[in-house]
Amino acid sequence: MFLSPYFSKNQQSICVSGEQASDFAKKIAKDFNPIHDVAAKRFCVPGDLLFALVLNEYGLSQQMKFSFSGMVGDSVELQFPNTSDEDFSISDNKDKPYLNVKREGNVEHDQAQIEAFIRSYVAFSGHNFTQVLVPLMKEHQVMINPARPLVIYESMSFHLNHFEFSSIELQLVKSELKVDGKRGDVTLLFELCNGDKIVGSGEKTLVLSGLRAYEEKAMHGMCDLYEQRFNQFMQVA
Repeated sequence: MFLSPYFSKNQQSICVSGEQASDFAKKIAKDFNPIHDVAAKRFCVPGDLLFALVLNEYGLSQQMKFSFSGMVGDSVELQFPNTSDEDFSISDNKDKPYLNVKREGNVEHDQAQIEAFIRSYVAFSGHNFTQVLVPLMKEHQVMINPARPLVIYESMSFHLNHFEFSSIELQLVKSELKVDGKRGDVTLLFELCNGDKIVGSGEKTLVLSGLRAYEEKAMHGMCDLYEQRFNQFMQVA
């Protein structure tokens, strides 16, 4: 499985080191959010990696919802329960929950199909900042703190009509930002497509913290830094 370099497993316990999490963010998701850097003060494992590990462990269900309730730090031991339940949680050794999973319908365990789904989803997710969030913030004349940019993954859900696809692509249908003081709630609606055929749909929600008045120069600075980090990584990759 292509995820093998990004986690270690001992029975039902899964652990992700800072290096593994950072590598996944940059190599697979092309996500250069500083919060996934090993040395980041508020480092956390990418939510997309947790999502991918769930699919790797339990298969791809026709309907799934992932709700995040905590930020996973470096080398936290996560318990992936040995269960066939439709509703379960991923917690640490102290029973602190980080992710709740709900699933329904048929389940697909074909590794090639699961990998195709994961790669497509995280690729879509990795482009959210520059292609989706920046235009939304400009439209609403708010922005996150350039010194401490914090975008939190809140939830994701999808519904597949069937499993008759060899490749899949996520296409954004609608994006929305609701501002409440210093907090912004982002909702992204997307379609799951196989070529020109729609095979499902989904929704992703994010939280923007520490919102302030929009400043064009500061926003350009964040975008330039993001692009610079991407270019530096590609040069050494």
